Amino acid sequence: MPIITPNFNFAGCCEEAIMLYRKAFNARIGCVLRYSDANVSDWSKELTLEQLNYIYHAEIFIDNQRIMMCDNMDVELIKNTALSLTVIFDTKDEVKKAYDILKEDSQTIYPIRSTTYSSCMVVFIDKFGFRWGLMTEQTIR
Repeated sequence: MPIITPNFNFAGCCEEAIMLYRKAFNARIGCVLRYSDANVSDWSKELTLEQLNYIYHAEIFIDNQRIMMCDNMDVELIKNTALSLTVIFDTKDEVKKAYDILKEDSQTIYPIRSTTYSSCMVVFIDKFGFRWGLMTEQTIR
């Protein structure tokens, strides 16, 4: 059975994102591989010393859900908010705590509120340009 795994691409700030997401979601870091650790035949251009320190491949786990991440230097990154990741928490306090960590330099689309389907939800674009939904599924917690 195929597995769908989100893969976030950054332009030199992947390590910062890993640390922020780890803190916000209590994520576990599975691996971090820098360009300097990889086989140089994997890419076709000369890299600067700074670029050799960029993240070639990383994996974090939010509970058991894997997200792959990297600093991609092959194409210009274009931000797109049509796709988002939704993280479902057990309580309002967990939603608020994660949002408090992620909201710096973000753009709020829907502020924290309760809805017909969630006692607490917020939708925003984080400082890296990724759209997130944080919510509970309960209507009374």
